[in-house]
Amino acid sequence: MMLIDRDNAQKHIAFLKTDLFSNSISEKRKKIICTACSMNHAKTDCLKTCLLMASSLFLLPCATAATASSYDQPDTQIQRDSAKLGNSTPAVSQIDPAAARDSKTAIPSPTADNKDTLDTSGNLLGDMGGLRTWLYKYGITFDLEEYDELWGNVSGGTGGKPAYEGVTAPTIRVDLEKLIGLKGGLFNVSALQTRGRSISQEQLSVYNPVSGFEADRSTRLFELWYQQSFFHDKLDIKIGQQDLYTEFLISDYGALYLNANFGWPMAPSVNLYGGGPAWPLASPAIRFRYRPTNQLTVLFAAADDNPSGHSFYNSADPTNQSVHKDGANFNMGGGALLIAELQYAINPQPDDMSTVTENPGLPGIYRLGGFYDTGRFPDQRYDTNGNLLASPDSNGNARMHRGNWMIYGIVDQMIWRPSLGSPTSLGVFVRPTFNMGDRNMVSFAIDAGLNLKAPFKGRNNDTVGLAWGMGRTSSGQRAYDRDLRYFNGGRYQPISGNEHHIELTYQAQITPWMVLQPDLQYIINPSGGVLNTNTYKKVGNEVVFGLHSNISF
Repeated sequence: MMLIDRDNAQKHIAFLKTDLFSNSISEKRKKIICTACSMNHAKTDCLKTCLLMASSLFLLPCATAATASSYDQPDTQIQRDSAKLGNSTPAVSQIDPAAARDSKTAIPSPTADNKDTLDTSGNLLGDMGGLRTWLYKYGITFDLEEYDELWGNVSGGTGGKPAYEGVTAPTIRVDLEKLIGLKGGLFNVSALQTRGRSISQEQLSVYNPVSGFEADRSTRLFELWYQQSFFHDKLDIKIGQQDLYTEFLISDYGALYLNANFGWPMAPSVNLYGGGPAWPLASPAIRFRYRPTNQLTVLFAAADDNPSGHSFYNSADPTNQSVHKDGANFNMGGGALLIAELQYAINPQPDDMSTVTENPGLPGIYRLGGFYDTGRFPDQRYDTNGNLLASPDSNGNARMHRGNWMIYGIVDQMIWRPSLGSPTSLGVFVRPTFNMGDRNMVSFAIDAGLNLKAPFKGRNNDTVGLAWGMGRTSSGQRAYDRDLRYFNGGRYQPISGNEHHIELTYQAQITPWMVLQPDLQYIINPSGGVLNTNTYKKVGNEVVFGLHSNISF
């Protein structure tokens, strides 16, 4: 029995065009060797086979998916997830610049009817005088994204000045199958130019920034990796400097929100060296992704746990972003961060809902994962001599522990859609994380939210959402606060507890190449309760307004 796959189908279509339809009726009745399948039969008999093979391109999506070339499938995890969720996810993922780039349909991409023709309608500069199309013939795509934000803290915190921050992010990707014939090969290099001032660092005293786009000022290399696919795209391996958050720990509905806690979560951001291998610091890593079916995905990565290569506490550079401003450190001298994630999609949606006659059900994606870090982490309460760190007798050097871990679960589920073909839908997400308490600042965190896609007629790519998150200060840090209060002789010292953040946001696609997103956040008990050294009172609850814009050039 002949295997029905895309290559055979395309060969039979070519046979129909060149050999079958061009000959007379008498010629068609002759027994010949079919140039498509090498079978000895009449050309008229081959017509049935050819039509069957051609129809397999459209009627057998499962077989097609198993054998498709790279250009027929989304090449990013975020795009794949969006397709499974029926494109009910935000038009732009606001996790970080890399994720935002990966989620956008505005990236120059093949048109639906011709893989050699680019659709550049989602780019302000279009085809750039034919340059993009010329590059694409050789498998090269160029993307330039501009992100700008204005923020203002109108209540609480330690200041009330407006703040601006911006990111320019160019990316070049090369399809090596087109360039040199290496099927399944993909090369990626990207850079960042970050500017402005961080309102979170200067005015808010929060665990995690109010924006996933905040970063210290620099011009730096970001990602530099090579990916190779195997077994008809079921397995792919990526090696090089990577931002792990474009694939791990993602909540597709949570990616609507600007607060960084809904992106790379609070726990790894404050518990790992420099926040771990995520925006704006990438690390050398190797990542394996296995997709045995359209519903099941298994991810595993091993990365250096310390992108900057410096100590956990760095008073000269608390964020560890300014030590190597060029991004070319490629540190491999730290511990190993080993992370794994299992993803299962229920009711994954077909690519074209307009042709569906039977309701496929409401889609959802469920994830379970965790990481283990082999590095050494400072105790929150005791020094190397066993004394309390808050004590005057302490040497100030925290006791170090070997290893750290975190487990997490993520649910993204559509819960309502008014009709099968409607762009409007309601989705929910929940994401809890769990850590140990003696060597971490945050031991438990959870995010949850509700998104309404296409809230108004004619605004199919807009999304409005309301979300809440909470982070619990670890038992070790709370014990340190109590010790500090004792040794301070009664001077006021707040005991850290829970930080809550609530966000209301509206993402509007103004043009195919421009997105605006007004945002309102309310932060309760910043960092679980910290001292304002200007007033010697606890930092008050904060009301923060923001406006985010994204332009694809």
